[in-house]
Amino acid sequence: MTALTEFRRLEAQGTWKESPSAAAREVIVSIGEATLMLMDPKTDRPLSHWSLPAVVRLNPGKLPARYTPTSGPPDETVEIDDPLMVDGIERVQTAIARHRVKPGRLRGVLTGLVMLGLVAAFIMWLPDALIRHAVRIAPPAQLRTIGKAVLADLEQGTGPICHRNSGQQVLNWITPRLLNRDALVQVVPGPLNGALRLPGQMYLLGNDLLASTTGPEAAAGHLIAAEIAQDEQQVTQQALEYAGAFASLRLMTLGTLPRNALAGYGEQLLDQPLRRPDADTLPAAFAEHDLSTEPYARSLDPTGASVLSLIERDPMRDTNGGRPLLTDEQWLALQQICAG
Repeated sequence: MTALTEFRRLEAQGTWKESPSAAAREVIVSIGEATLMLMDPKTDRPLSHWSLPAVVRLNPGKLPARYTPTSGPPDETVEIDDPLMVDGIERVQTAIARHRVKPGRLRGVLTGLVMLGLVAAFIMWLPDALIRHAVRIAPPAQLRTIGKAVLADLEQGTGPICHRNSGQQVLNWITPRLLNRDALVQVVPGPLNGALRLPGQMYLLGNDLLASTTGPEAAAGHLIAAEIAQDEQQVTQQALEYAGAFASLRLMTLGTLPRNALAGYGEQLLDQPLRRPDADTLPAAFAEHDLSTEPYARSLDPTGASVLSLIERDPMRDTNGGRPLLTDEQWLALQQICAG
């Protein structure tokens, strides 16, 4: 510090009293690195060392300046009438105080950093918390609304939903056996390579699956696999994460999503591979529906090489494939759902 360098060798005469009752004696006062040294002028023997940060002036603004080494009772004092020394002591004390770590300031800085961290954590946590809460409290009608919004965006890439009445009636008839009575299965003309689950118990099949298989068992298997791969909360949360926290907040307060909140989400879904469940879970799930796993497996890999476990563990292997899902007429109507 400049002040310390400038006054390090400054000396002046002073009058020192070791205690209030002690006789006053002449001393040489000099400024050290951070101390005030009192020395015998005859022998240069140090008589006392005071820490400059602890030195207190008892009579500010008056000369001779009177100092004590503590802020308590002035037991030990020194009087200095040299203005240069008095100014030097004050400037060195100021420089030391300026560079000293102040506990209050440090505490304030640390408190500020902690608060800043908490605010940042809150900002990062809040959007996810809003979305998760919106997913938890959304009633079935709102979930179906989200599903329809996703479907509307998907249709831009797959083409509009196939609406041939005879085919949709078949789907509506078979759906409760495969999924549940609240589920809605629809077909799009574009390829999906399987079934896609949407919020609100909605499922999509690609017409490619109906056109490339000899029976409804493969399509049924893909629907069951889609149900197992993700539950309702997962597919809804993924959609709301795309829509954002503001959209989730609006959904909770007004019951609707902002317009175009899911724009582009359908394209994102189509660009991703379909989620498929662990193959080990499928035989038992298919058995609950009296459904063979082999048609599903062959639709994934016609050679059967990569899905051999599903073929070998087919729950209907010894029952000739189980009872038919649909009649020939129903299957034909389903295959023509996108025709005309």
